[in-house]
Amino acid sequence: MSCSVRLDGFGFSHEEVMDAVKNRRLLSMEIEFGRECNFRCPYCYVVDPASAPKELTPEEIRNAIDQAHALGARRLIMLGGEPMLYPQLQEMVSYITGKGMEIELFTNGTNVTPEMAAFFFEHSVKVVVKLNSFDPVVHIQLTGRKWAHDCIHTALNNLLAAGYPTEEKRIAASTIICRQNINELKELWCWLRDRDIDPYFEMITPQGRSSRNQWLYPEPAETEALFFDIARLDREKYGHEWEPQPPLVGNKCLRNQFTCLVDAYGNVMPCVGITIPAGNIRERSLKSILADSIMFGHLRDYKGRIKGPCAECVQADECYGCRGAAYQLTGDYLGSDPLCWHNKHRLDEIIHLPAAAAPFAPQEIPMLLVDTLVSVGDGEAVTESTVRTGTPFVDRMGCLDNAAYLEMMAQTVAVYHGFQNHGRTHAAPGGMLLGTRDLNIHGEARVGDILRIHIRHTTLFGAYSVLSGTITRNGEPLASGELKVWEGTQEPQPVALLV
Repeated sequence: MSCSVRLDGFGFSHEEVMDAVKNRRLLSMEIEFGRECNFRCPYCYVVDPASAPKELTPEEIRNAIDQAHALGARRLIMLGGEPMLYPQLQEMVSYITGKGMEIELFTNGTNVTPEMAAFFFEHSVKVVVKLNSFDPVVHIQLTGRKWAHDCIHTALNNLLAAGYPTEEKRIAASTIICRQNINELKELWCWLRDRDIDPYFEMITPQGRSSRNQWLYPEPAETEALFFDIARLDREKYGHEWEPQPPLVGNKCLRNQFTCLVDAYGNVMPCVGITIPAGNIRERSLKSILADSIMFGHLRDYKGRIKGPCAECVQADECYGCRGAAYQLTGDYLGSDPLCWHNKHRLDEIIHLPAAAAPFAPQEIPMLLVDTLVSVGDGEAVTESTVRTGTPFVDRMGCLDNAAYLEMMAQTVAVYHGFQNHGRTHAAPGGMLLGTRDLNIHGEARVGDILRIHIRHTTLFGAYSVLSGTITRNGEPLASGELKVWEGTQEPQPVALLV
C-alpha cells in the first residue's frame, strides 16, 4: 500500500498542526484492518513477523478509532493489506463516518463493484486506487497479477459512474515512481488532472519487498528531473504552484507531526516507514503511548533535531525528506534522507548504523569500553563491546571486573545521547550519571567475549531520566540494573524522583 496523503496541504491549517504538536494530539490516524492482500507488489512495505500475532478484532479496531477520535483525529486512513478484502469494511466505514470522521481508503481496486462505489460515494469516502502505468505489462510486473490492469480500471470506471469526483467527494490514483514507469508519469499526471482525479505520486520507501528489489529504483537525478518537470507542467497547464521536494510530488510530507499508524497487530508507529513500535494498544492507551514516546516527541519537534545534510537544507523549515527512507537506510529516524536529490553529493556525511561508538562518546581509549553503536529506537539503544586484554577492567586472568558492567551501561547512555545530538543545529546538552540501583550480576565475561549492552528509558522527569540496562553474551544475561542520569544545560538540582 501507499503512504501518500492528500494533495491539498493535508487539509489542516498551520495553527491546527502546531496545536497538535504542542498537546500531543492527532489530526489523523492511519490504520491497517488486516494484512491479507491478493496482489504481490514488489515495492510493498509490508513485512509480516515470522510468527505473526493475532490481528486486531473488530472491537479492538473500533476502540482504536474511538481513542484516535478522542485525541482530535478527524481523518482515518485505511491501509493494508487490501482493505477491500476486510469482511467488516462497510460496518467500519459506517462507524467511522458516524463519528463525523473523514475516510481515505487505499485500494488496489479489488471488489470496487458498482454497489461498493455507490456506498463509498454516499459516505464521502476518499478512494485512492493503485495506478502505476498505462501499460498492462508494467502493471503485471508491479502487482504480480495478470488481471491487475483490468481490475484497477474497472474500479475507476465504477467510481466515476457512482458520481466521483465532485468538489467534496474525491478520488485519487496512488502511483509509485520506479524505473519501469518513470518515462510515462508526466502523461499519467495529465490524464489524471484532466479527469479531476488527484495524483498521489511518491518515491518508494526502501523496506519490505522493495528493499530486495533494487531493479525498481531510478537514479536520483532521474527522480529530481521528474519532480521539476511535473512542477512546471502543473503550473503552466493546470495553475498549480508548488515547490518540488521528496518524497511526494506536489506535496510536503510532515505527517509525523500530527498522525500515527496502528498496524494490524496493534503496534503504534509514526508511519509505515518508521517501523519502531512505541507501544501496543492492546497493552496501553493510545494517549499514553503518544505522550510517553521519546521518538514521537522528537519527530513532532523535528526542527533542530534532524541531522546531517537535511538539517542544513534550504528547505529544512518545511521539509525533512522522507523519515521512513532515512530510518530504513540509516537506522536513524532523525538521520538525513539518502534518497533525496539534495543529498546526492553528500552521502558520505550521512551516518549509517551500525557505527563506531567513539565519535559519540566522551570517553577515550583505554577507558572507552563500547566499540559499536548497533541501533537506536524509541528511547533505547544497543551497543556492542569486545572484552580485550589491556582494558583497565580486565585482570591478569583475563576476567572482566564486575564494575565494568555498570561502566558499559553508562557509556551506552552517553553514546546514545551523543549520537542523538550529533550534527544538530543547536548546542548539544551535557550529561551526568547520578546513580544506580538494583545492579545484578548474572555471569562472568572474559577476554574475547562479545557483549551486547541494551539501555532503555523507563522514566522521564524534565532533564532527569531513569533507564534500565542489560548486558548479554550470545543472548545469555550477564548483568542488569537501573541508571539515573541528568541531561541539560545547567547544573543538576536535587530531585525527589532520583533520590
